[in-house]
Amino acid sequence: MIKDLTTGSPGKTLLAFSAPLLISAAFQQFYNMADSIIAGKFVGTDALAAIGASYPVTTIIIAIAVGLNTGCSVIISQYFGSKKIKAMKSAVYTSLVTALVVAAVLTILGIIFSSFMLSALNTPENIFAGAKTYLDIYIFGLFSLVIYNICTGVFAALGDSKTPLYFLVCSSIGNVFLDIFMVVSLDMGIAGLAWATFIAQSIAALLAFVVLMHRVSLFKTEEKAKIFSGNIFKRLMSVAIPSILQQSFVSVGTLFIQALVNGFGSDVIAGYSAAIKLNTFAVVCVTTLGSGISSFSAQNYGAGRMDRVHQGFKAGLKMMTTITATMAIISVVFAHQLMTLFVDPGESAVIHVGIMFLRIVAPFYVIVGIKVLSDGTIRGTGKMVAFMVSTFTDLILRVVLSYIFVIFIEETGIWLSWPVGWTAGMIVSLIFYKVYVLSDKAGMKSDEMVV
Repeated sequence: MIKDLTTGSPGKTLLAFSAPLLISAAFQQFYNMADSIIAGKFVGTDALAAIGASYPVTTIIIAIAVGLNTGCSVIISQYFGSKKIKAMKSAVYTSLVTALVVAAVLTILGIIFSSFMLSALNTPENIFAGAKTYLDIYIFGLFSLVIYNICTGVFAALGDSKTPLYFLVCSSIGNVFLDIFMVVSLDMGIAGLAWATFIAQSIAALLAFVVLMHRVSLFKTEEKAKIFSGNIFKRLMSVAIPSILQQSFVSVGTLFIQALVNGFGSDVIAGYSAAIKLNTFAVVCVTTLGSGISSFSAQNYGAGRMDRVHQGFKAGLKMMTTITATMAIISVVFAHQLMTLFVDPGESAVIHVGIMFLRIVAPFYVIVGIKVLSDGTIRGTGKMVAFMVSTFTDLILRVVLSYIFVIFIEETGIWLSWPVGWTAGMIVSLIFYKVYVLSDKAGMKSDEMVV
């Protein structure tokens, strides 16, 4: 299932590679949403609000895992594209060692500071205990989360987008059944939702690791690859750290916004919690396509095929526009029906909040899609400073404007900050793509091959 993305029609190759990634992202979000849907339907709106209150903290953790995923994926893609197999294998091993250390540190910090973080977010007293329970169990699953993300990043770097899909489909279905069993049958409440996610994620991580190690062992080299390479670690960090910072800044921005939302009470928190899950579903699908173009760009950048990088961007633009326009229409037209997935139809105040959020934010999915596609190409070709500036433009505007707008139009002002930030970020990203990527005719230099 390993595929060289430097050959064949760029459009067809990118589509065949990205489609399983998109389906994987959709299934991952389905099982993430299952917690909130079952919480709202079977435990109550306070449970939905409790999960929502812990969400910004979990996004910081996910940000670090995704940042590591990106770092390993881009560098391994470049080595694989340039046929540096020994360096590629060493990059895989180095990524996994780094992931284990990071997971250990995150777990310790999470256990120590979980209560502090929830308090800092002004989490209401009536949902604090539930949010703490969910977050603590989530933190115990960090090793699985980080390792799984690294494994999927390596699979993507090697052109294999189908294997992670198989794991996610099984994990998602298992998570939903475990959610229902633990909440409905065992009456475990919020703890049951968290343990269901923990179990499903741990099984997926273990299977992904075993299969990855087998796949990597099939690559034969004259000399044994290093388990940990300092030079490769530096290259990984040159991409991973900006990606982690980017993801983390986004998550910190989410923390600030959640703190604003928490000031409006349980109904607004619950409505926002449901709507942000739906929004995250759309945005994760978009960023997954961005990761696809990033891996495609990285392999071709490593092979010195900048012509294919540009062709891939054009093909990706067509796919991205079609998908984001479809998601925007569904989110706006069926906003009420989507909200009732999470809460009973009688929860009118909660539903109203979610509908307002979706109808303000969703029409701009096309804009954020173009931005993410451009960012993915910039990242895949190693232009990390430009990538970070583009991301921070979006984030800083969203946070600052949310605090300004909320003064005048309350929670609606928070929702309006999304479209403004996305639009500014898209403009900056496209400028950087033109300046830094279109002007690059050579691809990866030989001095970047050092192991």
